Amino acid sequence: MGIIECNNNTVQILSHIITYGNAADTALTEQIREEIETMWNEPQGTVWLEGTERRVQFRITAAYAPEIAPEEILGNDNPLNNYFRIEEYAHGNISFVDGLGCNTGYFKLENLYKGSTTAAHEYGHTLGLEHPVDLDFRGKGVPGIMYPRGTLVDSIYQYEPDQPAGAKGGTLFPIYRRVRKEDIALLKIERHSFKNNQAIIGDFSSIWHPDHQTLL
Repeated sequence: MGIIECNNNTVQILSHIITYGNAADTALTEQIREEIETMWNEPQGTVWLEGTERRVQFRITAAYAPEIAPEEILGNDNPLNNYFRIEEYAHGNISFVDGLGCNTGYFKLENLYKGSTTAAHEYGHTLGLEHPVDLDFRGKGVPGIMYPRGTLVDSIYQYEPDQPAGAKGGTLFPIYRRVRKEDIALLKIERHSFKNNQAIIGDFSSIWHPDHQTLL
């Protein structure tokens, strides 16, 4: 979730990432922030707005909030804020967000190694992007950021390049995902309703997550 802001010849998408949980810390929060901002700016996407082609720029800030209260998340009305709990254990053994176009989620620490692309992928969901329908990307080159684990890709983009497609090790290794101009086009920025040069992208899910370990 975030705010789209028009500034002269650019369109900025502004989001603030807030982390909490036993596995969160300042360094990891900064790593997440940097991954999202760097990857989403990499393709130098553009959008036609009011008759002008404008560069789309992502400006991501972040904060580690170890003492955050559930009420702060439940009652948040700032569209910049996105809240993610980070823990070593997660139900389903995978990171997730609370729907398409949301502002909350739960990250599994193991998924957040540097270069994993998990944070950038989940951020795409918060902006409303789905997984592609066709998960056979063989013969099409570098996979886009919204392709999930299990996608069939050219062997060089697999966990293990020498494994048959679809076998163990023979599916997408997420480190190879990249944000493409097509992903930015799918945000449909030009269809948002702007007021005073600003529009909201995504929506409030406002879910506080307990530590899944405590629910066992």
